[in-house]
Amino acid sequence: MTKKLIAVLAAAALAGACSTDPYTGEQKVSNTAGGAAIGAGLGALAGMAVGGSRNAQRNAVLIGAGLGALTGGAIGATMDKNEAELRAQLQGTGVSVTRVGDQVVLNMPSDITFDIDRDAIKPSFRQTLNSVAIVLNRYQQTVVDIFGNTDSTGSDAHNQDLSQRRALAVANYLNQQGVDSRRFAVTGFGSSRPIATNSTAEGRALNRRVEIQLSPLT
Repeated sequence: MTKKLIAVLAAAALAGACSTDPYTGEQKVSNTAGGAAIGAGLGALAGMAVGGSRNAQRNAVLIGAGLGALTGGAIGATMDKNEAELRAQLQGTGVSVTRVGDQVVLNMPSDITFDIDRDAIKPSFRQTLNSVAIVLNRYQQTVVDIFGNTDSTGSDAHNQDLSQRRALAVANYLNQQGVDSRRFAVTGFGSSRPIATNSTAEGRALNRRVEIQLSPLT
């Protein structure tokens, strides 16, 4: 499964500065494929570019824009605050908060975020994303990766497109709540990253998810 990485950056900050060569980790995708992904459901997102590493390009742009990089003990302290506030804000919402080293990962099952085979965020989930946005806006020295995942039902092409559109929808909504789009990178993984078996309805439900990963700005 080809993984399409879309780094979401503000056009004004990136004009003439960032590469538009599409990459996904170590694999390169075509300009046509990247452009098609960018065109799907962008809404209010202000500047979208494909290319560079997952963090290096964003970090350089954000630091250049005046956001200071985290160093030493400030990394752990900042991520501790992010984790604690996200746990408090998201308690009882169905979103899990996991700490992995210096990263905080939010797992958002699709049954509470999207209707089946749709990429429009459920109205009932907007308040939860509002809570996420509050924390992201309070602690701006993080970069935000948004990962879309599906179960194995349907074709690979359909699952890839759906996962991408759902991740984009979450990024778009957070941007509308004031989160700087230059902090985002959006990746659709389709069905390539299952966390449970796809042979049962319960397992497929777990695999249909959007994850938000917060990493320190360094």
